[in-house]
Amino acid sequence: MARLDEFDWLTDINKASIVTNLKSGLIDRDTAVKAAEGLRAVVKDVEEGRSPRAKRVILYEPLLIAKAGPEVTVIHAGRSSQDMHSTFRSAILREAALDLMDELDRTLDDLTALARRNEDTLLPAYTNGVAAQPTTLAHLLSGYIAGFSRDRERLSEFYRRHNESPMGCTVLNGTGWPLDRDGMSRLLGFDRPRRNAFDATQISQMDLPVELAGVVASIGLHIGELVGGIMVQYAQPRPWMLLQEGGENTYVSSAMPQKRNPGLLNNTRAAASDAVALAEGVYMRAHNVVSGMMDGKSAVKNPGMVDAAIGALTKLRKVAKALVVNKERALEELNLDWTASQEIADQLMLKYRIPFRIGHHMASAMVTYARANGIRPSDFPYSEMQAIYRKEIETEFPEASPDLPMSEAEFKACLDPRTILEKRQTPGSANPKETAAMLSEQEAANKAFRDEAASRRSALQGALEELEKEFAEIH
Repeated sequence: MARLDEFDWLTDINKASIVTNLKSGLIDRDTAVKAAEGLRAVVKDVEEGRSPRAKRVILYEPLLIAKAGPEVTVIHAGRSSQDMHSTFRSAILREAALDLMDELDRTLDDLTALARRNEDTLLPAYTNGVAAQPTTLAHLLSGYIAGFSRDRERLSEFYRRHNESPMGCTVLNGTGWPLDRDGMSRLLGFDRPRRNAFDATQISQMDLPVELAGVVASIGLHIGELVGGIMVQYAQPRPWMLLQEGGENTYVSSAMPQKRNPGLLNNTRAAASDAVALAEGVYMRAHNVVSGMMDGKSAVKNPGMVDAAIGALTKLRKVAKALVVNKERALEELNLDWTASQEIADQLMLKYRIPFRIGHHMASAMVTYARANGIRPSDFPYSEMQAIYRKEIETEFPEASPDLPMSEAEFKACLDPRTILEKRQTPGSANPKETAAMLSEQEAANKAFRDEAASRRSALQGALEELEKEFAEIH
């Protein structure tokens, strides 16, 4: 469904004004009919190209007067361009927020599906740019899903605060014309009128777009981090995650035939940066401006940052669907480095009461020896670990036995990333069962998000249909 623009909302505001004023007895039926017929004629002229789409009250009203005469301007009593423009800005940003909800919900579904396909894909996780721990792609993605879910929760909270109608506040302090603010709010799809007249047209018009800008920026940060993580390993001669070649996913270098540049990843990250930049613009326009000024009140630029975020999420969804994961190569990469070394210290402490720091020093010495001698974790000799253990115990913890208490089988298990993950016990860990449970919880949360967005859209659509029905009865 295409979004309504300023002209559409000014038309609906006029319809709601005619309906509520007639119901309240503020105008008689003859005036209501005359105003309604004039309004229909204005819309017909615009639809047939005879008049421009007036997007400001001062441009719209002359069109209505030309069709129905100055008497119909009685419907403007109790209104101002301040509350009318505030209302259409709120309505336009509300529709943009709903579109962002929908695209974020689809993104969450796609990322969860990708995680489900990779519950058994082992790979290294990084800290400080260095391989740190074994994990699964599903667990990593579940972490990003958690971040995007917080963005989605913030979006729901924003919508609840945002969806309040400024109509009937006039300029700053209300009006002597007893406009039915509740009726106007209901017919225009708002949850309720905004309580304070000054807040409705001045304060909220600045801080609510800034709140949404924070959500947009957070979405951009999460996209950039996720794409950046994929691209780090893309520099490898044999990456373990690649985009399916062709289309907009990749392109061949103009000079180097071997290169398959990840165009979609580049474009996704750039789109996320654009969204963050536009969100920053919202902050800058609203910052250090006294109330009553127009700097931060944009019916175009504020939804523009939302559209940029939607575009970035759309590209990320394409990444999720185009990603080709080589599970064997990912495991190979994991086994090339010593991400399993901490498990030595952990198991020496858990099973044999060796202080963690002592065990940590032993594992570190093991890694130092292995790297100096070109030994991979799966090939490290048990006898060499026994010697390292004896030396460290005699130097740092002589009260303990110098004999390595681990059997060779235990030692080898400590260097097996799959065994390590199966031993993880804490909630939220990369233990396969725990990861599967988190994904199930996230799938349920995703459904709740989708249901909420559908309910919001249904309520808005229902309100506008009711407005059309009641307005059609005035003839």
